[in-house]
Amino acid sequence: MTSKPAEELAETLVELADTLATEFDLDDFLRLLANRCVRLLDVDAVGVFLIDHGVVASSERAALIELAAQRNDEGPWRDCCRTGEEVAVPDLAAERDRWPRYVAAATLAGFAAVHAVPLCRREDLIGTLSLFRTERGPLEKSETRLARAMADVATIGILGTRALRRQETLAAQLQHALNSRVIIEQAKGVLAERLGLTTTTAFATLRSYARSNNTRVSELALSIVDGKFNTDLLRTEGPTC
Repeated sequence: MTSKPAEELAETLVELADTLATEFDLDDFLRLLANRCVRLLDVDAVGVFLIDHGVVASSERAALIELAAQRNDEGPWRDCCRTGEEVAVPDLAAERDRWPRYVAAATLAGFAAVHAVPLCRREDLIGTLSLFRTERGPLEKSETRLARAMADVATIGILGTRALRRQETLAAQLQHALNSRVIIEQAKGVLAERLGLTTTTAFATLRSYARSNNTRVSELALSIVDGKFNTDLLRTEGPTC
């Protein structure tokens, strides 16, 4: 492993772990991961592929190779995604029969070796980290350990962010449902008072009118509570089941 300041490594790990900020941008985060791998490891370019997002790379050459790899469905990334295990290719030229189009594209771009690291946490495999070198030969063990550590931290950060976003979406949906229920209850009270109905009949009337006029019960209820709807229109509305 080339000598790198411990401060830079620590800073990188902190940045990769900081994914919960409201302004978090996934493309910027993946680009940070790719660029820091180039700076901290003995590699010349890095491509990051997320299964449900796409490719971000440290250079245009690496991006083109990764995009071509996805299009042709061949290369170390595919085996890495399938097995969840690292795929080391110290000599791309020796794999021409295995990945003919991938090797041709990588060789044309000037790369001679690649090492694919899974972005994986337990059973969650979300993509791969491809480390490209212009010279043949394997990465040193210390380099692969560091690459694996950065991949793990990045994966944890991405999964944490996704979990948080799902929770926020669920909370917003639940709050919307609660607000709608409160409005509907208020509208039932208004109708019961103005039309002399029980609350049960008021709701059946509200629902029947909404169905007949292709509108949502919650939207109709809101217009009643806001006083924008003429409730006299509901006097002849027969409730349906």
